[in-house]
Amino acid sequence: MELRWRGKAGTFAGMALFEIKTEIPFTAAEAADTTLLEHGLENWSVLEDVIVQRAWLVGIFADESEAAQGWATVTPLLVDAGVAIVGEPVRRSLGDADWRDSYKAHFHAWQFGRLHWVPVWERATFSLPPGDAVLWLDPGMAFGTGNHETTRLCVERLVTLAAERQRAGVEIAHQRVIDAGCGSGILALSAALLGYRDVAGFDNDLEAVRVSEENAALNGLEEKVQFRLGDLVTGFADGPGDVVFANILANVLIQYARELTAAVAPGGTLILSGILAVEVAQVQAAFAAVVPAWRQESRVMGEWSDVLLVRP
Repeated sequence: MELRWRGKAGTFAGMALFEIKTEIPFTAAEAADTTLLEHGLENWSVLEDVIVQRAWLVGIFADESEAAQGWATVTPLLVDAGVAIVGEPVRRSLGDADWRDSYKAHFHAWQFGRLHWVPVWERATFSLPPGDAVLWLDPGMAFGTGNHETTRLCVERLVTLAAERQRAGVEIAHQRVIDAGCGSGILALSAALLGYRDVAGFDNDLEAVRVSEENAALNGLEEKVQFRLGDLVTGFADGPGDVVFANILANVLIQYARELTAAVAPGGTLILSGILAVEVAQVQAAFAAVVPAWRQESRVMGEWSDVLLVRP
């Protein structure tokens, strides 16, 4: 959810590419993203930096001619959606390495409690406070360093829940954590760093699985977390979890409410994210219809919300 490049990233590998990048209002990022999805504009993505509250529309094309055509297509659609273009777009040629690395300037180290999430390219300059722990991340094409509110909501839930269970005398090392839609692996790897020893993640994007495995190796956690290809139907085949995360999209969460709730062990917790604050009531109602006895609560961070459900 942090930075989404759709469609043609793999097709572009090894090619000389052409980029168009323009700033848009940060408050219009969701509208722009929705427009891209609705019209199937796979060459375009929305890049958000939640720390400085800025957003950009970025298009990656095979050549300058295709880029010009893409720009002519997307601009009237954005205008119709009420998305303003801030200044003139920047056009440039870039190699494959440039395209893959262009997102790095927008991601920075952050922390919650004693845990720190640090992009690996900041390793040389990062100083870890005594007694704290760090998770090094290279999100690659999966894009996930935790800078977006949807991920932060999940991470804060994870850290808080682990502390609460430990204070209650629960041995979290014996509990199972499942990250549905693992992206860069940040949630599953954070769980392992907190002391959970039965941790798994899956994604329907093979690139995300590969990046998650690389991040596990980067942190010496490859023996503690298992990642694999799967979806919300096949991904829970190994059994239910005591903590289940699904940081996806509201409509997908609603569609798979039965599969997600069935994946939670008795006494377990389901944490949903990727939900706009204006969508949270709809998500809560959909899950209440499936599991009316489960306790629910939600929080808001910026324009995003999460939903936590506890199985009796």
